[in-house]
Amino acid sequence: MELDLDFVEKKTILVVDDTPDNLSLMSGLLKDEYKVKVANNGEKALKIAASEPRPDLILLDIMMPGMDGYEVCQHLKRNPATVDIPVIFLTAKVEVEDEKKGLELGAVDYLTKPVSPPIVMARVKNHLALKAHADFLRDKSEYLEIEVAKRTREVMAIQDVTILAMASLAETRDSDTGNHIRRTQFYVKILAEKLKTNQRFGAQLTEHYINMLFKSAPLHDIGKVGIPDRILLKPGRFTPDEFEIMKSHTALGRDAIMHAEDQLGMSVEFLSMAKEIAYGHQEKWDSSGYPEGIGGDQIPLSARLMAVADVYDALISRRVYKDGMPHEKAVSIIIEGKGTHFDPDMVDAFVEVQEQFREVAKRYADSDTDMAKKKEQLDRLTGSGA
Repeated sequence: MELDLDFVEKKTILVVDDTPDNLSLMSGLLKDEYKVKVANNGEKALKIAASEPRPDLILLDIMMPGMDGYEVCQHLKRNPATVDIPVIFLTAKVEVEDEKKGLELGAVDYLTKPVSPPIVMARVKNHLALKAHADFLRDKSEYLEIEVAKRTREVMAIQDVTILAMASLAETRDSDTGNHIRRTQFYVKILAEKLKTNQRFGAQLTEHYINMLFKSAPLHDIGKVGIPDRILLKPGRFTPDEFEIMKSHTALGRDAIMHAEDQLGMSVEFLSMAKEIAYGHQEKWDSSGYPEGIGGDQIPLSARLMAVADVYDALISRRVYKDGMPHEKAVSIIIEGKGTHFDPDMVDAFVEVQEQFREVAKRYADSDTDMAKKKEQLDRLTGSGA
């Protein structure tokens, strides 16, 4: 069965020449196999080339009044809309230097007049085939890039949802609310962004690092899932023994994340930071914290950032058993902890961005409904003897 050529879309050739006889000659040669458009000057050629549907190939004369072929080619190659259209120079200029210049400007071929019809047809056919192949590869590459970006977004979204779900699970067993997760997440980002200009931290606090910090911050208290309710939900002070058990949430959190990595069989960057934060956010600058009792720059940067965020939120947040502290009082306590509890430079940065902290606290404030649910949960758990 013969192929019905009416259903095969013909390629479009733009012929550019200032001589009517040459335009007529090339049109007659090409019209049976291709759609032919013509332009008798460079300005018109550029307008046609940039209009939809764009030509698939351009046959371009060099010696034209006004804008010559070389200049037309330069404009075509500078325009993203026309840069991929193959250009074949068709000219009476026969010097090697002329051909060299044309090819250097981006033309794919150089044919001299008088033309040989079989040679012209063969070159046109070959370059159209090359363009079709290049278009296919480019379209396939763009499609794959779009698909990779889409899959990456999906994976990142799954990561974020999983992290928040795990963190929220820990919060449901605490007297804090789920909004604590969001607040501390934004606090550490604000503080890190401020510290980017500090010489001590600038090299480490890259945009990528801060993104990973923001992603991993919600897991800072994941270890609380392993603390008994009788201790975790206790409204008053802990006994020394109870406090020792409570302190173990740092190691429990780190170990839980390590176990997840082991099950995955590979190291994950944001989980590495989550381990640092979970294990180290209760350490203090003067080495009086836990679990290791390390101090100063020995404490991971991520954990030092979280220490400021976590303490501030604990001070200003309502609990079932207490009211939140005024922002100004919380700020003064953070300042008092400069050089003892907290990295001094971080306290200075915190003071400068404190109003941003206040805004985050307002934006993600715990509602009366949240607190009522927490009180109901606390009464139910403590009443059951948990």
